[in-house]
Amino acid sequence: MPITRSLLSTVRTGGRRAAGRLVHRGWRWMQRTGAVTNRNPGPYRFGELGDGTTLAFPLGAVFNEQWITIGPFSIIGERVTISAGFLPGLDLGPEPIVRIGGGCVIGRDSHIVGHQSIVIGDDVWTGPGVYVSDQAHEYRDTELPIGKQWPRNEPVEIGAGSWIGTGAVIMPGARIGRNVVVAAGAVVRGEVPDHSVVAGAPAKVVRRWSEEEGWQPPLRHEPPRPVPDGVTAEQLRALVEWDLRLPGEQQA
Repeated sequence: MPITRSLLSTVRTGGRRAAGRLVHRGWRWMQRTGAVTNRNPGPYRFGELGDGTTLAFPLGAVFNEQWITIGPFSIIGERVTISAGFLPGLDLGPEPIVRIGGGCVIGRDSHIVGHQSIVIGDDVWTGPGVYVSDQAHEYRDTELPIGKQWPRNEPVEIGAGSWIGTGAVIMPGARIGRNVVVAAGAVVRGEVPDHSVVAGAPAKVVRRWSEEEGWQPPLRHEPPRPVPDGVTAEQLRALVEWDLRLPGEQQA
């Protein structure tokens, strides 16, 4: 019996679907297997990699990780670059160059590029595409190409509990306080006080909190409802559909 065009189309469609399922299944396997943890460090030897911390696969550029420390229960998204120094294989001295605290979430495609000192406190979360560096190009010599001028380093510090929005740039010398909101696309330099919101390029304080006045200007939306008393961990897990089990904890 001759094979009809309809049958051929059906076979090809089924083959593409099967191939697609295999590709995605294989990719998920690669993501699970390629993720970096302190139990599965792969080729990396971080100065410190805390329990429960995961660097998602595929990683960005990661080198001189001996001078990089990451605290426990942090999540580093896909394609995040974390580097210390100009090039791999350098001796950068006795102290860490990049310190990332515990409970942090670094959004995918972000870059943390340290040469002198970058300190990110506990529970700092970022959106995707955030750039943090403690080094800037020098340009004062008008005869020499900027890329050939010796760069300038200034330590960077991001306080615990802060949120850094998508596409923000944290410049050398920035010292961001605790629980600060950095708006998407902001370019931050200099001192940023605790409990403030900054936006713009260059970033400026657009809202601040004080014990005497609260938030000024006042917030325009109602506060979120608190979690009711008596809600169990299992109910919260079901609500948010996250896997919140501790390392080694078995599925119930």
